[in-house]
Order: sequence, then C-alpha cells, then structure tokens
Amino acid sequence: MEAEAARLIGAGLATIGMIGAGIGVGNVWANYFSAIARNPAAKDEIGASIWIGFAVTEAIALFSLLVALMVLFG
Repeated sequence: MEAEAARLIGAGLATIGMIGAGIGVGNVWANYFSAIARNPAAKDEIGASIWIGFAVTEAIALFSLLVALMVLFG
C-alpha cells in the first residue's frame, strides 16, 4: 500500500517539469512576437532559432512525462 502511494507521489512530482516547460514555451513565443513587433525585417533571421528553442523546451516536457510514466508503470 505504501509503495503504491510513493509511486503516485513520485509520478506527480515528475510532472512538475511539464509546468516549467509550459512556462518556457510561453516565454519563447512571447519573446519571438515581441522581437517581430520591434523589427519585422528580422523575421526570417530568427525563424529557425525560434523553432529550435521551442523544440528543446518541448523536449523537456516529453522527458518529464516519460519519467512519470516510468515511475508509474516501471
């Protein structure tokens, strides 16, 4: 019984990383839109960087979800 509770608590704590990733994705896109609003000509120059930043930030959320699932079902 205690092991099941510990597993559920551990999985819940592992998902905290997804909250941080959500905040990070919001910051990435907010800064991108702010940069485009200030200098629309720079849209093509920072377009690739925004997608790389988004992908890396989103990968953190996926890793967090993977750890939570491993704790639950592993």
